Amino acid sequence: MSRVTHFEIHAADPERAKAFYEEVVGWSIAKWDNPGWDYWLIGTGPDDKPGINGGMLKRRGPTPSKGQPVNGFVVTLEVADLDATLKKALKSGAEAAVPRAAIPGVGWLAYIHDPEGNILGLMQADPSAK
Repeated sequence: MSRVTHFEIHAADPERAKAFYEEVVGWSIAKWDNPGWDYWLIGTGPDDKPGINGGMLKRRGPTPSKGQPVNGFVVTLEVADLDATLKKALKSGAEAAVPRAAIPGVGWLAYIHDPEGNILGLMQADPSAK
């Protein structure tokens, strides 16, 4: 069985994406010090907790058009407070993609477009969600 071990964010403006993800979800993002690589390393939390880290690179094509179908994997982040995270994300340049909705018995889910046009899922666990 294969497990997800890394993710990548493609961005027209990696510095803008860096600022967004650091502000909204508290990730640490730093330029990789490796000659010949235009790449950023993303730390999503402490190594002793479940989860994966990722990377970011400059997008090699046009930004996804609004309303186009998803053409890649959607990453969903667990957040403690969906409403507060949505508010912070929208204030930091995100746009709503799919409004907050209950996943019965699981929690609350919403999708946003980050400032680079990528779709990002946000999930607040709540077994009483209906």
